[in-house]
Amino acid sequence: MKIAVLHPDLGIGGAERLIVDAALAIKSKGHKLCIFTTHHDPNHCFEETKNGSLETFVVGDWLPRNIFGKFTAVCAYFRMIYAAFYLTFFSDFHPDMVVCDIISACIPVFKLKNIKVVFYCHFPDQLLTDRKSWLKYLYRLPLDWLEEKTTGLADTVLVNSNFTAQVFKKTFSSLRELNIKVIYPTIDVNALLRPIQDAELEIKTKATTIFLSINRYERKKNISLAIDALGHLKKLMSPDEFKVHLIIAGGFDERVNENKEYFEELKTHAELLELQDNVSFLKSPNDNAKRMLFHCCTAVLYTPSNEHFGIVPIEAMLLGRPVIACNSGGPLETILNEQTGYLCDPTAESFAEKMALLTRDHSLARELGTIASEHVRRHFAFPIFASKLNSVIDNL
Repeated sequence: MKIAVLHPDLGIGGAERLIVDAALAIKSKGHKLCIFTTHHDPNHCFEETKNGSLETFVVGDWLPRNIFGKFTAVCAYFRMIYAAFYLTFFSDFHPDMVVCDIISACIPVFKLKNIKVVFYCHFPDQLLTDRKSWLKYLYRLPLDWLEEKTTGLADTVLVNSNFTAQVFKKTFSSLRELNIKVIYPTIDVNALLRPIQDAELEIKTKATTIFLSINRYERKKNISLAIDALGHLKKLMSPDEFKVHLIIAGGFDERVNENKEYFEELKTHAELLELQDNVSFLKSPNDNAKRMLFHCCTAVLYTPSNEHFGIVPIEAMLLGRPVIACNSGGPLETILNEQTGYLCDPTAESFAEKMALLTRDHSLARELGTIASEHVRRHFAFPIFASKLNSVIDNL
């Protein structure tokens, strides 16, 4: 079967990792596959999309991403619709099925030629923006209506967690009876466990305990919680005992103002708490550097609340690192509290309490990490994901 994967911006975020894994899973089952995207930067993408593992085509990158800094959503919708028209009517690749995600507005285009569509909903788009003014509210009304109507046109809708499934049905009232399927994202166990090549991280510390936070530099990821927790941990420990370092690493895109602004805000925040010598910041580490960071750390701090799924905890646990995360959203389905890590209230005090346990007892961290690795291999390995996704394709 010929299957096209359509994604709006092939960067290095969690959604992009999922769509790359989906493409690899589909290809592993013998289907002919191509990825189509509206933007692909070889310097800011996953290796599989540039080393030939996955054939990738860029369509419509010349179209504006915004209009004078506004109307980002409209432009994103238009870019995806343009890509859908190109794929359906002008490309040499004539798909039997399309797997698309994030933006559903393009689905009606595929229905013009009766192409089957699998839509992967990471989270309802309308919940990812605010409505602080009447103008913004009125602007979003037609987009929200369009999102709901076009999502309902998909032949199958997949979501990344039971949490997202509940939010989906609550948000899209007209689609409550729609049969949606939960397919947890996966990780490539072999790729993550392959030998690490030398990488210069430019981090110098004599700390005996290292905590790692990996997330895009976006405010909704609440990375400041990790810094606040470190500050509170410092108060709980004596100066001789506090030999702790926090590494904050995340996806960083120079085109995105929020990334640049939040990066500076976090550095300033660490300085205000007098933690500048205990915190290091890294921008967009590549896969090898990220694996090295996991191996170097004692545990991982995962700070977003109500995260749709969260791939970082899965990667960390596979590599034998316990995860301290907020007790909401996807981590409730992936982290076994007090067995593979800790689920905490989203407060500095709650996180610091668990950080203190692992700082004072590294053998506990190793014990939790061992259980965590087995847990991930059993429930989130790539073959499980590939089989479930291929079953959906076969049923269509």
